[in-house]
Amino acid sequence: MSDIEIRWQHVDFAQLSGREVFDMLRLRQAVFIVEQNCPYPDIDNADIKGSHLLAWQEGELIACSRLLGPGITYPNPSIGRVATAASHRGGGLGRRLMERSIALISQAYPDQAIKIGAQHYLEKFYMSLGFQTQSDVYLEDGIPHIDMLRPAKTQ
Repeated sequence: MSDIEIRWQHVDFAQLSGREVFDMLRLRQAVFIVEQNCPYPDIDNADIKGSHLLAWQEGELIACSRLLGPGITYPNPSIGRVATAASHRGGGLGRRLMERSIALISQAYPDQAIKIGAQHYLEKFYMSLGFQTQSDVYLEDGIPHIDMLRPAKTQ
């Protein structure tokens, strides 16, 4: 991870500026559509219903995630659209992004498990963050995925 400071921003969709929305969608397009050769729509109606965690470095968006309350995509609160710029991978930024995402969702919904639809190749990474596999592998937009659940913390 670079020594240059990261600025974290957590906001509801309506609070994002036009430029911030553009940068977020550009990063997600680069990761989910171009890199993964996945010609499926990334933008959906859930974006406007959730909040977004953005990581900025020197004015560049380097990572993002989408945080959704219960009942939007799953019965549980969820984290999705987790993306890290290719130029910033391998230094722990993805873990920091997920740790912050988990903390924010857990604060907002303290007694609820968190559900994710994870790309199968990231199963061990998400398990290291407390998620447990809940499904067999299935194809979503042509990419192998699994459903995972992180139990709510009990006092």
